[in-house]
Amino acid sequence: MGKHGIEILDLNKDELLRMLNEALAEEWLAYYQYWIGARLMEGPMRSEIEPELLLHADQELGHAVMVVNRIIQLGGTPLLNPSEWPTFARCEYESPTDPYVEVILEQNLRGERCAIQRYKEIADFTSGKDHTTHQMAVAILNEETEHEQDIEDWINDLERMKDDIRKLRMI
Repeated sequence: MGKHGIEILDLNKDELLRMLNEALAEEWLAYYQYWIGARLMEGPMRSEIEPELLLHADQELGHAVMVVNRIIQLGGTPLLNPSEWPTFARCEYESPTDPYVEVILEQNLRGERCAIQRYKEIADFTSGKDHTTHQMAVAILNEETEHEQDIEDWINDLERMKDDIRKLRMI
């Protein structure tokens, strides 16, 4: 981003860079949580859900690329050490110690809801003040809300399947 582009920003650039680095840490953790969870997952509908979780992981990685690029455009420095990610991230990384599909999905759902809040805050902070970052935040926010819906749908499908099994046992 050129000097004039940075000069016309009508916001606290240091605050924005802090928010973006926090989002970056969260994207890396989300990427790994999706990726490793998909690899370890066990249980019903695994074959349908695993490829979608890997797609979500790829999308989280894409978000990290967009955020890094924006940090650099703004003249900032992205987090350089992965050991800093948990410190900067507000969204918690949850180790998939229980590989059951519903547990993995619930962990990812909590992560998505946290990401939705993060990008809403960035979009609100930049609205009318930094159009480029605002557009990026809204684009990522849209994908995060799609991820949330996907996960909620899978959890509902699993619940319906369990209900059907319970009904069959009663017959």
